[in-house]
Amino acid sequence: MKIKEHDYTSEKQYCNDVQELQDKYPDIHKAYERISKEQFHLFARKMLDYGKGNISVGTNLDTPEEEKVALTGLWFRMNDKIQRLKQLVLLNEDPKVKTESVKDTFQDLSIYGIIAQIVKNKMWK
Repeated sequence: MKIKEHDYTSEKQYCNDVQELQDKYPDIHKAYERISKEQFHLFARKMLDYGKGNISVGTNLDTPEEEKVALTGLWFRMNDKIQRLKQLVLLNEDPKVKTESVKDTFQDLSIYGIIAQIVKNKMWK
């Protein structure tokens, strides 16, 4: 059974959902919005540092093969972050990279997930 994807192209529905979330769960709404903005700023800073070629591996992502290479690279990056979370959260090990906390790792995973969606939607141009 396939779950129907929500159509967020409808601005009215989007506004209704956001308003309902804000009314029902104001603290969660506020926290999500704050974290989203923080992550967007982090993404922008990193994007300006590395450029789009870091994800597209120097291609324009014009072919399915180029897209697959980019998505595979993102998978590897995300897997590295999952392994770090395993060490930090599940195994309670000291971080091997002292400058990357659990929060940093979750941020990276979230941003890579969004980048993967942009690549998959053929918008990494």
